[in-house]
Amino acid sequence: MSVIRFEPFRDPFREFDRLMSMAASGTRAPLGMPMDVYRGQDGAYHVEADLPGVDADKIEVTVEHSVLTIRAERAPHHGEGDQVIVAERPQGSFTRQLSLGEGVDSEHLTAGYADGVLHVTIPASPRAQARRVEIAHAAGGGRTISGSTTDQGEGPAGGTGGGAG
Repeated sequence: MSVIRFEPFRDPFREFDRLMSMAASGTRAPLGMPMDVYRGQDGAYHVEADLPGVDADKIEVTVEHSVLTIRAERAPHHGEGDQVIVAERPQGSFTRQLSLGEGVDSEHLTAGYADGVLHVTIPASPRAQARRVEIAHAAGGGRTISGSTTDQGEGPAGGTGGGAG
C-alpha cells in the first residue's frame, strides 16, 4: 500500500507563501490531513486521519480502481468582515489517496469518525491471509514394501542375489 498526496485545488500562491515561510523559519508546517497507516494484529490495515473541526457531512471516503480516496472540507469559522490576526489552521478542501494492493478486501471497508479522527479499517483479503495446507494421502497411491528381517550372512528372504552360486 502506498500513500500519494493529491490536492489539485490547493491555491498555488498560498502554497508558495507557506513554502517560503517554512524556508525562512526552518520549520515544517503540518499537513492539512495528517494520517497514520498501520497493520493491526488482526491483519487488517488501519488508516487514521486527523480532521479536527471538520463536519462529518463534509467527509467522503471512496474506493475506485484499487485507490482509497479521502476527501474533506474545513470551512473557516471567521466571517468575511472579521479581521484575522493569525490563521494557521489549514482550511479548504483536502484530499489524500492510498493505492490499495491486491491483499486487501476493499468490498468490506469500514469507516468511523469520532473526536476529529477518521478511522478507516481495510480488512485483509482471505486469499492473502496465511493458512496451513493439509497434505492428503491419495487413495491407492500408497505403497507397501514387504520384506523380512535377515540375520547377518543371510541373503534377503525370497531373493536370489548376493550369493555365490
